[in-house]
Amino acid sequence: MKVGIVDDRQIDLDKLKFILQEEKDVELIFATTDSEEAYQEIQKNKIELLIADIEMPGISGYELADIIQTHGLLITVIFVTAKSGYAVQAFELNVHDYILKPYTKERLQQSLARFREKQHAGNLTGRLVLKQKGHIEMIPKKDIIFAERTGRSTTIYTIDDEHTTYLSMNELEASLRENNFVRSHRSFLINLHFVKSFSVYTKKSYSVTFDGTKKIAMLTKDKMDYLQKYYF
Repeated sequence: MKVGIVDDRQIDLDKLKFILQEEKDVELIFATTDSEEAYQEIQKNKIELLIADIEMPGISGYELADIIQTHGLLITVIFVTAKSGYAVQAFELNVHDYILKPYTKERLQQSLARFREKQHAGNLTGRLVLKQKGHIEMIPKKDIIFAERTGRSTTIYTIDDEHTTYLSMNELEASLRENNFVRSHRSFLINLHFVKSFSVYTKKSYSVTFDGTKKIAMLTKDKMDYLQKYYF
């Protein structure tokens, strides 16, 4: 996995590097005490996982996570912080984990293991695997029309059913890397194959209709500009 780490305290950054170097499948793309540098790196979107402190000079870890979600980047975030007061905000940003300092090596390794499991769940060719309590659903990716995040859960709309999961939008997007799937909005992931129309909704957004369902998704103006440049 391609990982980037940022912490303004060198001693904490060194601890992260020491733990990660023992992980055989980890490729450390960047390690920095400068959150501005981390911001430049995540814009390149060459990492899968960002491990970040929260309170840092300049751009905070919370702001980095918000940028990742707002721009629909395929980057999962783990907060490693001494501050406990950001848990609610982290939940709203669908952060993978919230680890309080001081922490043990085993605590971070446990978080990395869960990240690997979630990646693996979406890697079965042509199918999205959803694990619920005592139940596993295997959904053909080609049948997925769009997904919507509402509160704590995500609803996946297919051609013949609806499925509820607690996967975040970032996690779901990472599992649906096929060209047809686009993160149209922080709360929506759409399959362009099923799109029927785009209509102006506000000055900065569009509504999206589909073949196969009467449900509607949302698309930001920035994403419309992106689609027009690369798809239409």
